Amino acid sequence: MPSSTHLVTFELDGQRYALYLSTVDIVVRAVEITPLPQAPDSVAGIINFQGHIVPVFNLRRRFRLPEREMQLDDHIILARTAHRLVALVADTVGGVLACADGETVSADAVLPGTEYVAGVVKRLDGLILIHDLNAFLSLDEERALDAAI
Repeated sequence: MPSSTHLVTFELDGQRYALYLSTVDIVVRAVEITPLPQAPDSVAGIINFQGHIVPVFNLRRRFRLPEREMQLDDHIILARTAHRLVALVADTVGGVLACADGETVSADAVLPGTEYVAGVVKRLDGLILIHDLNAFLSLDEERALDAAI
């Protein structure tokens, strides 16, 4: 039986991205985000999720996409990095995608040194960038976030 990688896909401005399923806890509808002073630029604010204060990251800023106000039909993906639970705002969430090993290419094979991208999925309907949550924040940004929270 061929091995496969399971990903949770989502969209920002029509571009498809993915996270490894093993890092995703839950996907919820958009909720109000409380701004967090002195947080890194990539942090939109914080939310209270089941009694836990969770930083919300603005992927649009990180990927240099146009800013827009959060919509009622947006989604928040709660996922785990090596250090913390984080929330990511997405326009839409497509669900779980099983990719055969031949469908994925490491980011270094495409463009060495690419930050935040672990790999690329080649599909007939286009490419999907696999987001690397553990590379999302620099050490300085982690410290600034810890101090702000």
